[in-house]
Amino acid sequence: MAGIEETLRDLVGLEGVLGASIVDYFSRLTLGAVGDPAGPDLEAAARGDTDVVRAKLSTLELIGYRPERIEDIVVTLDDAFHLIRPLTRRSCQGIFVYLVLDRAGGDLEAARESLRKVEAELDV
Repeated sequence: MAGIEETLRDLVGLEGVLGASIVDYFSRLTLGAVGDPAGPDLEAAARGDTDVVRAKLSTLELIGYRPERIEDIVVTLDDAFHLIRPLTRRSCQGIFVYLVLDRAGGDLEAARESLRKVEAELDV
């Protein structure tokens, strides 16, 4: 099992990652964040992405899908990918991982795979 700091350190070590945070979407609190100071404001993004996660989970409930069916939410910008991974393990409920990946220098599939590993290994 990995803690928040170790997990974030591993994520920002991936090629093309500009920042990462772990967020409690019940309270909107950022539990940890690491990123390039010139990159996006991870605290502000965490607050806004909380609304995205809540809206998607609510929509899934409306159409009769289980929340565990979400793997990730990908927002594609002109220069970056923003990945949101709600964690579904009982010990991590209410938590999501947010990752900003440079579109030109990052590998989207490798980043998604890393987020899958985070889900299995993170201990909050």
